[in-house]
Amino acid sequence: QVQLVESGGGLVQPGGSLRLSCAASGSIFSIYAMGWYRQAPGKQRELVASMRSSSIPDYEDSVQGRFTLSKDNTKNTVYLQMNSLKPEDTAVYYCNAGGVYIGGRYYYGDRWGQGTQVTVSS
Repeated sequence: QVQLVESGGGLVQPGGSLRLSCAASGSIFSIYAMGWYRQAPGKQRELVASMRSSSIPDYEDSVQGRFTLSKDNTKNTVYLQMNSLKPEDTAVYYCNAGGVYIGGRYYYGDRWGQGTQVTVSS
């Protein structure tokens, strides 16, 4: 069973940047699509960005132009660069892999990381 481990979260001021990493224990990202989700207190988990195995990224409107997905298949790691962070970006961010695209939208698979907290506050 492939394990996913997120890192890179923390406290940042509005307008700041963070880079999240999702490291897999196997070569899952070169085979399967993946997605980053977030869950804020009292809210449902929501998709933030996703990437096909071909490395084509997709972004939700709320983060388009501010967040960038990339991956390094040699390191089995996916990165989420988050710029111009806003207080509403505060959430626990989760990495997911093995999902499918339906109608151009990523739907999560059964592999989740443990999550990493991102807090945007002055």
